[in-house]
Amino acid sequence: MQAILALEDARIFSGMPRAKGECYGEVVLILPLPVTRKSLPIPLMQDKLFVLTNPQIGNYGTNPDDNEATHPYIEGLVVREFSPISSNWRSQQVTDEYLEKFKIL
Repeated sequence: MQAILALEDARIFSGMPRAKGECYGEVVLILPLPVTRKSLPIPLMQDKLFVLTNPQIGNYGTNPDDNEATHPYIEGLVVREFSPISSNWRSQQVTDEYLEKFKIL
């Protein structure tokens, strides 16, 4: 199975999917800053597809105490590689499971 990111100007990018499904939205490029967890629950990010430029995402994991909203607002997340483990001592859940819980592709 392959994931496809199709842009309005007809450019198409493919990769490996993290989950099955379809999502639509405006693509937002996030430069290498540690903003992932802080940006997901912002209502202005609704209907956005985040493209993160960091080489690996998710190695901090997630912690419910850090949540600033009841759920993340983004539609989808495009990354190069997800970390299979979380290394932060406060982490209670790996990022992949957090995204799956809220059905974010």
